[in-house]
Amino acid sequence: MTARSNPRLPILAGILLVALLAAGAAITIVSRDAARPEATPAPDTARSGGLKAGAFDPPQQAPDFSLRGSDGSEVTLARYRGKVVLLTFGFTYCAAVCPTTLATLAQARSKLGKAADSVQVIFVTVDPARDDAVHMREYLKAFDPGIVGATGTPDALAAVRAKYGVTAIKRGTGPDYAMDHTSSIFLIDRDGKLRAMMPFGHDPADFVHDIQSLLV
Repeated sequence: MTARSNPRLPILAGILLVALLAAGAAITIVSRDAARPEATPAPDTARSGGLKAGAFDPPQQAPDFSLRGSDGSEVTLARYRGKVVLLTFGFTYCAAVCPTTLATLAQARSKLGKAADSVQVIFVTVDPARDDAVHMREYLKAFDPGIVGATGTPDALAAVRAKYGVTAIKRGTGPDYAMDHTSSIFLIDRDGKLRAMMPFGHDPADFVHDIQSLLV
């Protein structure tokens, strides 16, 4: 019998390689109750094509998905073709890491001026039990009304995480449970190619630098 290849394996292998280059370890897992981790050193910019984030070499087509958007419409990567997409995973009840990430991305968009119209931030929840579309919209507009949240069924969200090698683990019971999850941000170019992965802890200037490089 002929073995069938898994089309996700090159992408997952690439994600692992970038994580190792950028962080010198596996993808950072963070808890909503954990202290803010130290900023991960940026990779060699010459090796990563001039980007501050760890670059995928070669770039690969970013796996698409279909989720419910906080803006009331379907969220897919194809919808934002022609824009640079910053894809991040988290949840609205996160105490520190997610708000820091969203504030950083909002500041980066603000610093881009008119170029911000060519950048889309997508925040995919890892906590569908509490993060419905309406709740996400109210939460995200406090950071930047342009950020789009994405939610769906547990199975649909798990499938998206699997495509990107993202982990999410529930910690605790009761209404105040936490979620440990991957904290890196994926950078996708105008053509829908997965170009880089920025570890948690970088400042807005690093995102501005890389976004401008991808907009050229």
